[in-house]
Amino acid sequence: MPDPTFPAGGDPADFRRRRLLQAAGAGAVLAGIGPLAFAASASSVVATTRSGRVRGVFEQGVHAFRGIRYGADTAATRFRPPRSPQPWRGVAEAIAYGASAPQRGHDGPGSEDCLFLNLWTPGLRDGGRRPVLVYFHGGGYDTGSGSDPLYDGGRLCRRGDVVVVTVNHRLNAFGYLYLGLLGGSEYAASGNAGQLDLVQALRWVRDHAAEFGGDPGNVTVFGQSGGGAKIATLMAMPSARGLFHRAWTMSGQQVTAAGPRAATQRAQLFLQALGIDPAAPDALPRLGALPVERILEATAVRDFSRIEDTRLYFGPVMDGETLPRHPFWPDAPAQSAAIPMVVGNTRDETRAFLGNDPQNFALSWEALPARLERQQYVDLRADLVVAEYRRLYPHYTPSEVFFVATTAGRSWRGAVEELEARARQAEPAAPTWAYQLDWGSPLDDGKWRAFHTLDIPLVFDNVRQPGSRTGDGPGAQKMADAMSNALLALARHGDPNHAGIPGWEPYSMARRQTLLFDLPPALADDPRGGERRLWQQAPFIQRGTM
Repeated sequence: MPDPTFPAGGDPADFRRRRLLQAAGAGAVLAGIGPLAFAASASSVVATTRSGRVRGVFEQGVHAFRGIRYGADTAATRFRPPRSPQPWRGVAEAIAYGASAPQRGHDGPGSEDCLFLNLWTPGLRDGGRRPVLVYFHGGGYDTGSGSDPLYDGGRLCRRGDVVVVTVNHRLNAFGYLYLGLLGGSEYAASGNAGQLDLVQALRWVRDHAAEFGGDPGNVTVFGQSGGGAKIATLMAMPSARGLFHRAWTMSGQQVTAAGPRAATQRAQLFLQALGIDPAAPDALPRLGALPVERILEATAVRDFSRIEDTRLYFGPVMDGETLPRHPFWPDAPAQSAAIPMVVGNTRDETRAFLGNDPQNFALSWEALPARLERQQYVDLRADLVVAEYRRLYPHYTPSEVFFVATTAGRSWRGAVEELEARARQAEPAAPTWAYQLDWGSPLDDGKWRAFHTLDIPLVFDNVRQPGSRTGDGPGAQKMADAMSNALLALARHGDPNHAGIPGWEPYSMARRQTLLFDLPPALADDPRGGERRLWQQAPFIQRGTM
């Protein structure tokens, strides 16, 4: 399956080279410097953490720290909750990004020693009490890292006088393989180990915000794709209660989590792929002793779910303890009712990961139903779906119907479920705002439109960063102004409204108000309502739940 965090039409090798160049930290890293080497310079800055001092760099008016350790090497606690880092002496260098989690994607192969975060701030120990924005990366629960050039927090930090943090954490089997019913209490939290890493990172932010000029009582989490889903899951995790105060999710929802039976069945498949009998008494010790490469190889085993794009699913597990309920079913989690929230999607999500197949741009009406049936997550007759879309949009081509229907049926539906759940919460629940990015990329003659991941460089105000697919024209910058200022307004005031957009009303069941980010932005009631009603004929069950 294509990496959903990598924009369609790009060159993965070139992307990786650019990310490595970005990791050089504006030329501050010298060849051969170790993690505790002393490399002071006129531009270096030092901060103090509970584990020891760290050295960053001062660049373009911002203090930047890359690769701060917030947890110990997870190799010693594989499939178990994270531990705090061991204290160190001297000054640890935080001028280069830390290792990503083990994975098969563009950020791989990674390392089990991956609990690092990156931080940008205008001031150190200055009593600034700035809003803190913590970003969780996409890639589902399978790939990615907080080190992508598009996640560089410098411009957002300068634009809003805020602290920006990005995070690495355990993924795929290392973060979400549920062994609780196979390995006993020691592995009870294994299905949510990656989520507990994020909890650990948020605790680190709480404990160190003041040192880095931030306010521990004003933390906004934001994330795209898998990052948004991780936020939705944290909103239902008791251990995350009180660690963040606003939430902004982009094209990433988690309505239901994997059940313990389904998660255990996947664990059994995984062990069998490794040649380990799940019922053997030494199954878990053997698994714990395997090299990282063998575990990653086994993640490629085919899942038993209906959707055909897929390797074995890994994601949060409703284990009764770490995650005691589904994140947004049958209602929104009460523990997060007071958190103002933004839920957003892009207008043409699936062009990012289904647009890499040229056949999808040349479909006939005859071929469309079968192609659609293989890619829709909601179980409706594909021929009836096509007929309804032809009625709603008689001017659409078969390929346009394919992309818009797959977007609505598999990418947008979860957002509707979360918005409705939040809108039904009793007063005095905090408001929820909905958006849809309609503005499309001008590159490749507009072929990709408003594809999945397009909003990342816009909210970070990073349209000129390597990897951005927005172009660098005035339209892209206007969209970045509108979206990044909305994120900053939410972080500072708990409300995303600002002078550059029309009045953005909270989502309600009566009107379903949605801000359409375009040039110009516009507020609409129930946009694409016909599509919403079509897909709501069938119950929504998130992939991986069963």
